[in-house]
Amino acid sequence: MRLFVRFILRMFYRVEVRGEENFEKAGRRVLIVANHLSFLDAVLLAAFLPEKPLFAINTFIAKQWWIRPFLALADTFSLDPTNPFAAKALIAEMKQDRKCVIFPEGRITVTGSLMKIYQGPGMIADKSGSVILPVRIDGAQYSPFSRLRGKVRIRWFPKITIWIQQPQHFHVPDHIRGSARRAMMGRKLYGVMSEMLFKTSNYQATLFQGFLDARKIHGSGKNIVSDVERVPLSYRALTQRSFIIGSHIAKKTERGEYVGILLPNMAATIAVFFGLQAFGRVPAMLNFSAGLKSILAACRAAKIKRIYTSRRFIKTANLEKLAEGLEGEGYTLVYLEDVRGEIGLWSKIRDMVAGALFPQVYYGMTGPYNPDEAAVVLFTSGTEGLPKGVVLTHMNIQANRYQLSAWVDFGPSDKVFNAMPVFHSFGLTAGMILPLLSGIEVFLYPTPLHYRVVPELVYDTNATIMFGTDTFLAGYARFADPYDFYAVRYIFAGAEKLQEETRRIYAEKYGVRVLEGYGATETAPVLTINTAMQNKPGSVGRLLPGISYRLEEVPGIDEGGRLFVKGPNIMKGYLFADHPGHLVPPEGGWYDTGDIVAFDGEGYIEIKGRAKRFAKIAGEMVSLTAVESLVACAYPDYAHAVVSVPDQKKGEALVLFTEHEKADTAEISKHAQKQGASELMVPRKIKVVDKIPVLGTGKTDYVTLQSMVMEERKKAA
Repeated sequence: MRLFVRFILRMFYRVEVRGEENFEKAGRRVLIVANHLSFLDAVLLAAFLPEKPLFAINTFIAKQWWIRPFLALADTFSLDPTNPFAAKALIAEMKQDRKCVIFPEGRITVTGSLMKIYQGPGMIADKSGSVILPVRIDGAQYSPFSRLRGKVRIRWFPKITIWIQQPQHFHVPDHIRGSARRAMMGRKLYGVMSEMLFKTSNYQATLFQGFLDARKIHGSGKNIVSDVERVPLSYRALTQRSFIIGSHIAKKTERGEYVGILLPNMAATIAVFFGLQAFGRVPAMLNFSAGLKSILAACRAAKIKRIYTSRRFIKTANLEKLAEGLEGEGYTLVYLEDVRGEIGLWSKIRDMVAGALFPQVYYGMTGPYNPDEAAVVLFTSGTEGLPKGVVLTHMNIQANRYQLSAWVDFGPSDKVFNAMPVFHSFGLTAGMILPLLSGIEVFLYPTPLHYRVVPELVYDTNATIMFGTDTFLAGYARFADPYDFYAVRYIFAGAEKLQEETRRIYAEKYGVRVLEGYGATETAPVLTINTAMQNKPGSVGRLLPGISYRLEEVPGIDEGGRLFVKGPNIMKGYLFADHPGHLVPPEGGWYDTGDIVAFDGEGYIEIKGRAKRFAKIAGEMVSLTAVESLVACAYPDYAHAVVSVPDQKKGEALVLFTEHEKADTAEISKHAQKQGASELMVPRKIKVVDKIPVLGTGKTDYVTLQSMVMEERKKAA
């Protein structure tokens, strides 16, 4: 019977099994844990696993008529979740050196991603002394036997792959008992399942190949992007536009050349971006809010010759002087309005036909491509000086989006609202590439600074996911209607510390949890994130799958250390303005984040501050980030920033910039006493400003603030 079922499944679903050698490595007493995508899953495992395992099945499900044919294929153990003795009986069965299959989610996914992972299977493995063998099923979610109809494009016979992963051993200290031990086993099991999803993902592919794969999975007619023009583009239309603009740019540039993009969040920007990807050119995303000096440094670092922009954008954003400055320095500005008239009729017809009928063949003709080649150049925000070019490969970005996919349950039924600029890694990877390559429609808005408009558009577009920094989210909260975020499932915050007041107002007024994450441009960008299933307010979450870390001690810092990370999402290297075009890779593959962090017992990370944002006052190290949090507690409705300056008596002194006219040192000191904070954290000098300067990414512009202080000291001297 098993051979017959295997034959039928192979014939219709082209089932492929990988990693069968790991089944033998696991030994005799094994708990097989698998993701649960469809009603086919148990049949697939029963037919294709090398041995006939025992299946733990919910008693209620075992009574259903449709499961009875399967019961003839496998040994089953009826597990009643309401009976506390049922697990003990299964543990006793496992101790007889059995191989048992359990679906830790307990139900078929309705999101396409991992759902809640129950702690029970982890405890069963712990009590029985079993080895954990992770098995991933992929492809069954697109069959009629899944519960994703209406959310993904269902096909009768999609290809199905079964990955058998390396066996895992859970080691929990003996002194951890009871509910704490159960919780730890649950976290470990969740880690194993998410790591399995990431390792078996196809992150070793180019971005354009990932785009074409998404088009094939979700259908070429699916609308995938729209902007303020309200003209949605399907995968087919976006492919056609990418080929048309890409083939034109290819005639003017060389393979692997860095090509500047000076454009806001709009559909045309995506077409230019993927057009460059389709022909092996590397987009260099220029920060148009950074000023001429920073943009010139960025262009020098990446040896950019041509910059693609739009006359309409230059005029609307009042960037005429910037454009004149770039052209005056010898850079060629190419306007999209002019490109339309330069594309010949034959070229347009060829690219439209190729984009509609055989995009994969056409893309193959422009290759071959290596996923370890540069895919994009982003530039650091310049908070600590001139911007550096950060070269990210296709694999870096693909790895990061699959790392996120392993933890966050988003799917094609979601809709992303992205006002974060695509010259910022957060806006590019999380807000644009991840959804487009995952079948999620994106609405692009050109600026996050329109605090009244953005909430209204989130409401109007029925967006379910949005991104922002604390600065932007706090701005939206001041003007939004309580119902504007009615459809929003997740708001992800990053780039700067999320203030407790921002978190509170979104939870209480809008009924949405703001999930804080952490990362850097150099990490493509996400390193850690809180999720609906694993969330600890005040932390930035746990490290994503596939990322290794180490902490180095910092003199004067008692808790935590300087964080170094390594993984497939770590950049290829830096480009510096003083060594144009020369790539400087991270030493040994390790990236120094420059941040002081501390891990708790569950793996959650708390950011203590940047190594460069600590002041040594009276021999003690004081985090400027912690000081800002202290001031925010005293005056939650205003923006604040703290810098340090040299001081003859105490080494360094703190200067507070605030938008609150009545900010007072004594009031801040009272709050410090209430929180048990040191008096050294109380700024002794306060400067009131109309507006705290911010960069285009939403981060505080500390360079400008520091310059203001130093200039004032020079005048006083």
